[in-house]
Amino acid sequence: MCFIGHGAFGIITKPIWCNYFAIFGIGHDMAYKLMPVVGTMDILLGISLLFFPTRTVLAWLVVWSCATALMRPLSGEPLAEFIERVGNAGAPLALLLLTSGNGSRNSLHKIKSDKALSVQMLSRITLCLRIVAFLFLAGHGWLNVIGKKGLILQYTALGFSHPAVAAISAGIFEIATALVVLIRPMRHFLILVICWKMTSELFYPHYEIFEWIERGGSYGVLISLWFALDSLRIRSRSDGRNNNKAEFKPNAFWTRSEPS
Repeated sequence: MCFIGHGAFGIITKPIWCNYFAIFGIGHDMAYKLMPVVGTMDILLGISLLFFPTRTVLAWLVVWSCATALMRPLSGEPLAEFIERVGNAGAPLALLLLTSGNGSRNSLHKIKSDKALSVQMLSRITLCLRIVAFLFLAGHGWLNVIGKKGLILQYTALGFSHPAVAAISAGIFEIATALVVLIRPMRHFLILVICWKMTSELFYPHYEIFEWIERGGSYGVLISLWFALDSLRIRSRSDGRNNNKAEFKPNAFWTRSEPS
């Protein structure tokens, strides 16, 4: 979703991309010629992940996502624009952690099953997901608080009489939500966060569907965290029953979840 959504902006030649090409001294005319090339490469790599997923492409997505997100503050936009896009790099990073040591150098087809994962590995992946979710939720909240123009236009289009107040309220809510996800993630609360994130990204005043698709990494991180917390709880209890001295004993911070 991240590759395809981002690539679509290159195909349709999103004007703001000119600012990012300008960082490297590339003018408007050349930028418009290069945008479709970059977009096509992104889309092809995204499709390749669906049919022949490899660790090489995932690693490239981590690097490419970070690089393109960094172009925003480098071109004069707020640092929050970079933080808000961490999900696009965090999702493939978590998958790389999940597939580390799976017996295959590159292909993901031999990915370990959940039963083969140790509690320690699940804990590591869960921590990665929590940190990434915290960053992109807090980043989006930060953009709301500082009154990003695009977000103000969203609230205006939705009929809010005081869009600036709505933006600040939404920002405070998202930052508070980010802290909860980082400090004490709960599966039933994550359902609300997933719904909020997937719904709130639908109301961009321009390129709505492409903006929504490009943030697939953020949705994926939250959904994966929801599954990981349950898997971690089950594995922790299973290891505790089978071995009084398990390889890793998570504390209540990791295993706190609603009863099954």
